[in-house]
Amino acid sequence: MSKRTTYHVTKTNEGWQGKKEGGERASVTGDTKKEVVEKTIEIAKNKTESSVKIHGENGKIQEERTYPKSSDPNPPKG
Repeated sequence: MSKRTTYHVTKTNEGWQGKKEGGERASVTGDTKKEVVEKTIEIAKNKTESSVKIHGENGKIQEERTYPKSSDPNPPKG
């Protein structure tokens, strides 16, 4: 099993950023959360196994998306 690559979308003083977990620089930056989420998801989908953790302005995780969906360790029920 390969190691999952995780990205975090977070608010910054300049706008929003999408950054690989443990990375030093943002992979994506932008003025709106929506555009940064979309671009970060594009990057994540190109990895074998990845996830995107989307944070609110307060820093708390609002949502996590896993790619491909079949690799989700905790799939939703129902």
